[in-house]
Amino acid sequence: ALPISGYEWGRLNLQSVTEQSSLDDFLATAELAGTEFVAEKLNIKFVPAEARTGLLSSEELKRIYKLHEENQQFLSIPRRPYWDETTSPEALQQSERDSFLKWRRQLVLLEEQQNLILTPFERNLDFWRQLWRVLERSDVVVQIVDARNPLLFRCQDLERYVKEVSKEKENMILINKADLLTREQRQAWARYFEKEGIKVVFWSALAEGLRLVEESKREEFEDAVEEQSVSEGASEEDDHNFQSGLTSSGLCPGDRPEPLSDEDESEEYEDCVEGVEWQTCSEDDRSDIEVHSSCGDSDNAPDPSKARLQIKSICNYSHLVKSGELLEIFKGIHQGKRIKEGELTVGLVGYPNVGKSSTINTILGHKKVSVSATPGHTKHFQTLYVEPDLCLCDCPGLVMPSFVATKAEMICSGILPIDQMRDHIQPVSLICQRIPRHVLELTYGINIIRPREDEDSDREP
Repeated sequence: ALPISGYEWGRLNLQSVTEQSSLDDFLATAELAGTEFVAEKLNIKFVPAEARTGLLSSEELKRIYKLHEENQQFLSIPRRPYWDETTSPEALQQSERDSFLKWRRQLVLLEEQQNLILTPFERNLDFWRQLWRVLERSDVVVQIVDARNPLLFRCQDLERYVKEVSKEKENMILINKADLLTREQRQAWARYFEKEGIKVVFWSALAEGLRLVEESKREEFEDAVEEQSVSEGASEEDDHNFQSGLTSSGLCPGDRPEPLSDEDESEEYEDCVEGVEWQTCSEDDRSDIEVHSSCGDSDNAPDPSKARLQIKSICNYSHLVKSGELLEIFKGIHQGKRIKEGELTVGLVGYPNVGKSSTINTILGHKKVSVSATPGHTKHFQTLYVEPDLCLCDCPGLVMPSFVATKAEMICSGILPIDQMRDHIQPVSLICQRIPRHVLELTYGINIIRPREDEDSDREP
């Protein structure tokens, strides 16, 4: 039987669609509307190729950014229409298509009337359906963003939508790859998001994974050394007891001692075993204490046992959290009514290639979710239990509509797959604009031609 939502998610073979030609866009819109059309042969408009290519000047950027601020409230993500148990799957699907079509038309009007250029965004309705399901079943929605440009990957309208679904739900931002930032940069971002009123945590799935591997190797080495020292100590103690026994009995090492009676033998055996067991137990207790005390050692890090009490001020901490501390933050951030009684569901949402699946694999300690360097690798949401009362829900990567970035910035940021790139001039120009000339020369061992005397000495290579 089909679920109430009307979809068999496991059978879906989803393919992300972020860019379409004008003809493909027209055909897809007509298909969503369920209408037929006749081509107008004479209604032709020529658009020069250079109209939307190249990088903007500083004056143009200022003008564009001002328009972005004025129209930010109109930039939204699609909402799922209302439904309940009485809604049939066919009616729900048709309602979703109508709502999605209306949303796309609003973005087109915004682009045409305000003369704004929208970034490529997800045009496949099935991907947005996955997001709706994740938001509905999650108690905490975590946006995972790239530390190198957090504002590019943050969607403020998603945070508003979470609260529209339920006031009980909580928003949080997880800044992944934060090991690439300096301490001063992390502190600045922590203060910024604190002013924005959003909880933020700094994290690195790669660095934490390497730390866990090294910690596991170190523990195995310490266990091996401890076992070896215990065995050597036991053999030396046996030799010492044997020699002292011979001396106290007045026998030489070569003499054969008289056999002990059963009573004496049992007393000697009980004393030896009792002493060894007590010593081993004490050493185990001390080792456990050392391990627990070292887990909380971190610059400006709160005590993990007090993480739930200090969750309201978590934005004040700019250190890289460990996996255990991150789980405590997840558990303590939500205080209201939960979707499932006695169980907390944390939904992980974000752009493609920001590290959602890698974060889950690091938390779980071993590979559970398929990972790829290609953006958009995850095709449908997956739920995994870290603990009996803690469930993680991995949502497919979604490219949200945005005013901030250009296509070149999205390619350089890893949002769009590089195999979709048709023009390399813009991305390369952007890299040369952002990275100083001497850094490129030292990194790749090349000599870049210097500007001529009549050119700007600071121009991009």
